[in-house]
Amino acid sequence: TRVVYKVQEEQPPNTLIGSLASDYGFPDVGHLYKLEVGAPYLRVDGKTGDIYTTETSIDRESLRDCQHLLPGEPCYLEFEVSITDLILNSSPRLLEGQIEVLDINDNTPNFASPVLTLSIPENTNIGTLFPIPLAMDRDSGPNGVASYELTAGPEAQELFGLQVAEDQDEKQPQLIVMGNLDREQWDSYDLTIKVQDGGNPPRASSALLRITILDMNDNAPKFEKALYEAELSENSPMGHSVLQVKANDSDQGANAEIDYSFHQASDMVRRLLRLDRTTGLITVQGPIDREDVNILKFSVMAKDKGANPKSARTQVVVTIKDMNDNAPSIEIRGIGLVTHQDGMANISEDVPVETAVALVQVSDRDEGENAVVTCVVAGDVPFQLRQASETGSDSKKKYFLQTTTPLDYESVKEYTIEIVAVDSGNPPLSSTNSLKVQVVDVNDNAPVFSQSFTEVAFPENNEPDDLVMEVSASDADSGSNAKLVYSLVTDPSSKGAFTIDPDSGEIRVKAVLDREQRERYEFLVVAADKGSPSLKGTASVAINVMDRNDNDPKFMLSGYNFSVMENMPPLSPVGMVTVIDADKGENARIQLSVEQDNGDFVIQNGTGTILSSISFDREQQSTYTFRLKAVDGGDPPRSAYVGVTINVLDENDNAPFITSPSNATYKHILPHTSPGQQVSKVKAEDIDSGVNAELTYSITGGNPFELFQISPHSGDITLEKEILRKHHGLHRLVVRVNDKGKPSRHGTALVHFYVNETLANRTLLDTLVGHSLDTPLDIDIAGDPEYERSKQRSNILFGVIAGIVAVTLVIVLVVLVRYCRQREAKSGYQAGKKETKDLYAPKQASKSGKSKSKVKKSKSPKPPKPTEDEEETGLQKSLKFNLMNDSVSDSPRIHLPLNYPPGSPDLGRHYRSNSPLPSIQLQPQSPSASKKHQVVQDLPATNTFVGTGDNNSTGSEQYSDYSYRTNPQKYTNKQVGELILRPAAAPALHRGAIWTEVWE
Repeated sequence: TRVVYKVQEEQPPNTLIGSLASDYGFPDVGHLYKLEVGAPYLRVDGKTGDIYTTETSIDRESLRDCQHLLPGEPCYLEFEVSITDLILNSSPRLLEGQIEVLDINDNTPNFASPVLTLSIPENTNIGTLFPIPLAMDRDSGPNGVASYELTAGPEAQELFGLQVAEDQDEKQPQLIVMGNLDREQWDSYDLTIKVQDGGNPPRASSALLRITILDMNDNAPKFEKALYEAELSENSPMGHSVLQVKANDSDQGANAEIDYSFHQASDMVRRLLRLDRTTGLITVQGPIDREDVNILKFSVMAKDKGANPKSARTQVVVTIKDMNDNAPSIEIRGIGLVTHQDGMANISEDVPVETAVALVQVSDRDEGENAVVTCVVAGDVPFQLRQASETGSDSKKKYFLQTTTPLDYESVKEYTIEIVAVDSGNPPLSSTNSLKVQVVDVNDNAPVFSQSFTEVAFPENNEPDDLVMEVSASDADSGSNAKLVYSLVTDPSSKGAFTIDPDSGEIRVKAVLDREQRERYEFLVVAADKGSPSLKGTASVAINVMDRNDNDPKFMLSGYNFSVMENMPPLSPVGMVTVIDADKGENARIQLSVEQDNGDFVIQNGTGTILSSISFDREQQSTYTFRLKAVDGGDPPRSAYVGVTINVLDENDNAPFITSPSNATYKHILPHTSPGQQVSKVKAEDIDSGVNAELTYSITGGNPFELFQISPHSGDITLEKEILRKHHGLHRLVVRVNDKGKPSRHGTALVHFYVNETLANRTLLDTLVGHSLDTPLDIDIAGDPEYERSKQRSNILFGVIAGIVAVTLVIVLVVLVRYCRQREAKSGYQAGKKETKDLYAPKQASKSGKSKSKVKKSKSPKPPKPTEDEEETGLQKSLKFNLMNDSVSDSPRIHLPLNYPPGSPDLGRHYRSNSPLPSIQLQPQSPSASKKHQVVQDLPATNTFVGTGDNNSTGSEQYSDYSYRTNPQKYTNKQVGELILRPAAAPALHRGAIWTEVWE
């Protein structure tokens, strides 16, 4: 990294220029900064790398490298800093940098003379310009010459003026003639010219400009070239011709004679070169050294010798050509922590390889090939040169002189290193320089033990201060570096157990050893020499303590509790015990056995695994206890006992069973029972335990109205809704009781509720409950299904009556029309009967379709029409046909209510009719009637009691028929739409039958 800073010249001492650590990220901790090049102008803080000015002020105009700069070129002050890592003690790093010295306005512009003379012919035209000698300012840039000002007296104020022209980056003041000059009236004028630079604040000076009025000189000299260039070899002899300038003047006589002189030439130009004023020949008059100056730039003025002289200027550039006249220069100086004194460097023998012992700078003042230098280390020494910086030029290089192999004071105590530098000139030039390196002896040999690892056996129960062993070490050094002191390095647990004699190396035991507490001791023996710094050697020592049988077997626990699942097969492992013996070998070999056992358990000696020889059933026995005995192989043997408890864990192998209520019981609920009231409770038990016995209750069927709700935890059944008319009747809830085992088991309970005001006919209710027990659980038994259907049947009945009336009116109108037509007919034959017969005869088309299929399917003969007496007493009084269309998925049913007068006997219990009764078949009376309205009365020999209560009944309970409300699939062999009516225990008071319905 190239470090560049900027600072103004003439700064006071201790002015901070920059910080290498902060500005360029170099380390600021653990490193040493040292200024190698840059004194006496700079100093560097050794810790932070901060660069400061010193008491020696930096004057830009006085710096050697800045004295011959072209306009606009920057001025640099070179410096070098070495950085050494104090922690790693590695080779230093060389850092090169530049400080650009910025110009300040510390110089005043001045004219070459306090009195400037200018001659002007008297007949000069107005507007003619005459150059005024320039003022010089050592500053540059904006601090250089900025402006000129001319001050004239009253007599010259209207005759002369000032004009400043830019000429080759210079401000050229010119006098302009503003009036007619007359030498006879006034032959000279004194004016004041002031020059001022552009600094802040500006500096200025003045000079007297004396104008002399001359006679006329028409033509000015004119150079043949505007620019003359030449090359001049350095070391050219005195009088050597460089070049010749030549100017011509068209005038004659003295006005054509030309005088040559230097114009604006530096002191060095005037010192090195001579200009012949007559011929313009430039020759060498001083020693030419390119290393001092490599180019000379100046102007030559040609002035004629007329009374009113005229002049001209030309530019001359002389380039100094290099000659190989400088041998390479070798500079050897200290670097980092390595200092040099009287050409000698001291370095320790333990420095790492590639440690820098010196900084070698090789330079050549020549240029080009003459400055290309090759530098080597002569002789067979363990040192070599390594380039320190990549930014150097061919003429200036820096190298680290560093070691190539480890140094050994015992082998070589001093080296003389000769460095040779050769340039590439023709012939080449060379130079040599040497450095003595003195190797400083260090304690670099550590003590070495005869054995790096020693292992011994030592019996336990020893006597204190017994000798264990002796160790010895040697040191290759001599003197105090070879004197050894022994010590032990032990871990905290064995601290104080052993000691060592610091001089002899004898190791003794200070405590009584117990193998059961610690079987092996390992520690380090350290041998340290008395060098500075001291070096140490180590050896490992291992002491194995021999065992004695002095410990009983020991179970890991004072008692063992194992848990096993019930139903586990025999010879299954139920647990494992661990027994240890602090002894070793045969004394620690243990045999296990089961005591106080009837053969239910055995133990494996190799693994300590307890096996069961029985199958566990928690419900029969949940806990087993016995003892284990452990005997070691010592002589005499030692033993130990431990108790073992086997707990049998429950497995979910029992389903919950219902304790109450019984499936055949029922609970009476009054219709005015309030919602939220508990109406029953399901109780269940599970002989399992734990989570397997935790039960949950749920209603899985028989609650289509969501009239009831059960608590999932307690089994309490509560009424959730207000009881309506449609809710009257028997309700069967299917309650499922699940345990929380995995997999879960369950039991099912049937809970019956009878919703009604009274319980007058308990026998009928028992019969309904009995039929409920035979009814599949997926069929809901809930309330009175006839309540909603009766409403629909009333609507149907009204519709049928309205239809009949409408048809009757149509028939009457038709008959009247035909009768009128017959009377008006002219022919006398009686056609009315036929036409009337044809008109009222049923059409064949009306018998087709659904009706035909209905008749075809029904194979039973048409029953005889009952007498008028039987219809009145049987059908009108005992039977009440209600037609009702169910939902799309249900078949229409005919519900035949059964009425019991007050005080009638329990017909289902006391009356059975075995006499055969005739059967009737009802056909549909209208073509539009559904094919499912076909009714067949079939009275079997044995009648059963089935029926429902009538809404018009008084003094008896209302019941709903649930016995035959089964799934449609159960009756697939029946004819579609066939309704079989069977008499059921008809009392002697009724001639009709009590009907049951069987639907497909």
